Amino acid sequence: MTEAEPLLELWRGAFCESQHRGHAVVWQEGAGVVASWGDPDLVILPRSSCKMIQALPLVESGAAAAYGLSEAQLALSCASHNAAEIHNRMVTEWITGLGLNPEEALRCGPQMPRDWDVKRALIKTDDSPCRVHNNCSGKHSGFLTLSQHLGGGPDYVDPDHPVQKAVRAAFEDVTGEESPGFGIDGCSAPNFATTVTGLARAMGRFAAATGEGDARDRAMFRLTRAMAAHPVLVAGEGRSCTALMRAMDGRATVKTGAEAVFVAIVPERRMGIAVKIEDGGTRASEAVTTQLLVGLGVLDADHPVAQQYTRGPIQNWDGLETGFMRTAPSLRDWRP
Repeated sequence: MTEAEPLLELWRGAFCESQHRGHAVVWQEGAGVVASWGDPDLVILPRSSCKMIQALPLVESGAAAAYGLSEAQLALSCASHNAAEIHNRMVTEWITGLGLNPEEALRCGPQMPRDWDVKRALIKTDDSPCRVHNNCSGKHSGFLTLSQHLGGGPDYVDPDHPVQKAVRAAFEDVTGEESPGFGIDGCSAPNFATTVTGLARAMGRFAAATGEGDARDRAMFRLTRAMAAHPVLVAGEGRSCTALMRAMDGRATVKTGAEAVFVAIVPERRMGIAVKIEDGGTRASEAVTTQLLVGLGVLDADHPVAQQYTRGPIQNWDGLETGFMRTAPSLRDWRP
């Protein structure tokens, strides 16, 4: 087994204070792996980075069309959102529009909102967070829609439910690998495992979708473009996914996942990126993905967002710059 590679360093003055090691693969549809770091065959749980894959059956089954889902709703179905007011309102309207009660129908647990305004309002009123506030409630709204379309029962997160069987079939097809199993995600849904290469291959397939092929091609195209068109729905203010997609002005779609998984879809290059950081440090997965997007030419290295996620600076509580981040030379120098 190939070991993880050092991909990000944290410097304080003249001292390298810490280091993140990890794995990354860049896949080009039609060419295969064009670059890799660490172990490309490492089996990982992609966590929320694969939400666009989990949303494929929603679109390709005809459920999205049958229920008249908007582009914004498709973006939300791929989201790990902040539970800002816009997210909460859209989820509530979506589920009630299905004739369901959100608190009864959603199988994701209650979660304290990441959005400060909504969180502060809950604290002031001594209210409890609810299931709509869960960062995965948009994905679960998609699951509920697909379940109704398929005539499935209410326990749509059960691995043997028609929804999850459809998700697994789509997942194995686009990754090009039979999944060795699954873990239960933070939102209670199965999260199917694949290799770093498999995840990058899937993103490459999304990148190469034209919207003029079969049902899967059209679904991949729609979801990718919906996410790029509505970056605030995919995450929210202050989040890397939203900031990066805004900075690239629709040229690429990105998605983070728990435990430092990150993916990117670059249509103009027909390329997909998959990153996994060994220690679960999100700052490193953000930095590595950002650096690779710079290498692909879809993000200017001098753009403030690119600088923020690849360098910092690191500041103390008094605003004094105390250090900086530095991606590995093999990342900084890489070009396809």
